[in-house]
Amino acid sequence: MNRCRTLVAALLLSIAATATASSGSGDPLYTIQNPPAYAMIGDLLIARPLLVVATVIGAGVFVVSLPFTALGGGVGDAGQALVVDPAKAAFVRCLGCIGEGFERQE
Repeated sequence: MNRCRTLVAALLLSIAATATASSGSGDPLYTIQNPPAYAMIGDLLIARPLLVVATVIGAGVFVVSLPFTALGGGVGDAGQALVVDPAKAAFVRCLGCIGEGFERQE
């Protein structure tokens, strides 16, 4: 029963982490996100480990598919989608933020 409560609490934290909104910084060029503590905890305990695993699996898939993507000319796109994007989400994004933290508005 205790494992079930832990799983439900973890799922609620992850849902709350994705539902947070960004707050304005006053500077019209940048949006600075200020996530609450529960979003940071959910991100640290659930999202980051999953993103690291996704990065490692994506790197493996990228290496396996490299001969085929090289023939098709899509090595850069495959590397971006399978390795770079999950790695940026895991290591560059601020803790609890939905985007990359400091996003330049166009």
